Amino acid sequence: MNNYTNSCIFPENVKMIKMIREIFFIAAISALLLPHNGWAIDVPYSAENPASGQTYDAPSKSGAEQSDQSTNEIRMAAEQGDAEAQFELGGMYYAGQGVPKDDAKAVRWFRQAAEQGHVEAQNNLGVMYYGGQGVPKDDAKAVRWYRQAAEQGHAEAQYSLGVMYATGQGVPKDDAKAVRWFRQAAEQGIADAQYNLGVMYYGGQGGPKDYAEAVRWFRQAAEQGHAEAQYSLGVMYNTGRGVPKDYAEAVRWFRQAAEQGHAKAQFNLGVMYAKGQGVPKDDAKAVRWLRQAAEQGLAEAQLKLGAMYAEGQRVPKDDAEAVRWFRQAAEQGDAQAQFLLGGMYAAGRGVPKDYAKAVRWLRQAAEQGLAQAQLSLGLMYAEGRGVPKDDAEAVHWHRQAAEQGDAQAQFRLGVMYTLGLGVPTDGAEAVRWFRQAAEQGDAQAQFSLGLMYAEGQGVPEDDIEAYAWINISVEQGDENARKARSLIEKKLSPSDLIKAQERSNEYFRRYVPTPVRD
Repeated sequence: MNNYTNSCIFPENVKMIKMIREIFFIAAISALLLPHNGWAIDVPYSAENPASGQTYDAPSKSGAEQSDQSTNEIRMAAEQGDAEAQFELGGMYYAGQGVPKDDAKAVRWFRQAAEQGHVEAQNNLGVMYYGGQGVPKDDAKAVRWYRQAAEQGHAEAQYSLGVMYATGQGVPKDDAKAVRWFRQAAEQGIADAQYNLGVMYYGGQGGPKDYAEAVRWFRQAAEQGHAEAQYSLGVMYNTGRGVPKDYAEAVRWFRQAAEQGHAKAQFNLGVMYAKGQGVPKDDAKAVRWLRQAAEQGLAEAQLKLGAMYAEGQRVPKDDAEAVRWFRQAAEQGDAQAQFLLGGMYAAGRGVPKDYAKAVRWLRQAAEQGLAQAQLSLGLMYAEGRGVPKDDAEAVHWHRQAAEQGDAQAQFRLGVMYTLGLGVPTDGAEAVRWFRQAAEQGDAQAQFSLGLMYAEGQGVPEDDIEAYAWINISVEQGDENARKARSLIEKKLSPSDLIKAQERSNEYFRRYVPTPVRD
């Protein structure tokens, strides 16, 4: 290549300050979370369910009747085969009321009542087998007893049986059967069943996807105070799924869930205040709700709060606070937080500058597939920052980012093929990567691709094509490209210059991104 080409097209390795500047041009964090695939389906529940951690709701008789009846009288009735007394005695052993707590004896008496068809005892025996209390844990036996109670119309047992089918515990996984049992429990007003039935309709599990039905069941559970359903209903209003989009309604339901301590609802409510969606914009309230979610350990909120402190957005700029929140999210495995924490170490913001720690965090994010981190880790290897300089490793990480469509990585990979850094020199491969970045609007890549055409490297020499690409780089403000364009323009005839300008105009329309207004 000519001397002017060497001085213009292939700039020296990108400086660390540029890498850090790029790191902090954070893509907008997704404002709201969708109902996530694989929502947690609770463990089998009942009002008396030991597995749920709730206190056993002992004898169904009134407190006055219970106080008049001694433990011995209950035991005597139980030993004579009275199913209700057997159920009550089992509850007393489970709760340690009037007798020493003894789960094995609780199981024994529940079993005797259950075998006589006592529905509450059947349900509780299922709970004991599910939780391994008083008996070895046995999901199949739990299913057997839940089924017997469910077929008698016991709502909590119907819900629990639905859970077992939804999760494949004790029975083969069967979403259709899960829906059947959730529906029966939901129609009896069990909020968890209503919520999970909504989840099944949302995801198209066990039947066709139906957002309107999902909303119907989320609403029924939400109106009973079910926090997860309130959050989910808020999401449906925010996204316009199954209902007309309505930010004010979304805020209403997010608030109800948030006030119950639901972290994702707190996060979303914070975002709604930050954006002024459904409520007047209020930075103080946005930060308040984001902080509550972050303090509960929600990585998305920790990441957002860290970014706000790093940028001085809605809070005073504070790099140490930014690092604190990035670290909490990073330690939970959040790739974006790991990437940003690496950037803070590389720049010495909020922590002493430490390239080795920067590399450590960038690597964790890169290994999760985050293209920005892969690009940045490649740059660390290219410059020998925090690791020994290694062009082959730089190529490896640039390639991973480039194959995900990262334009800067594609450009860098093109440079490395042109200069033979970490790979054999290969003009055709350089052109391939420059073109991919150029077609995404990267001005450096457009300039470089134009120069490859001007020099006939990796492609046939073509001054019209060279001018077309270099000119749109000039239009994006690349001053080095302006000098190269002048040299190429002198080689073109008037008619060829017109063709080149027309082609450049076409490329500009196709490959130069339209500025986005805030």
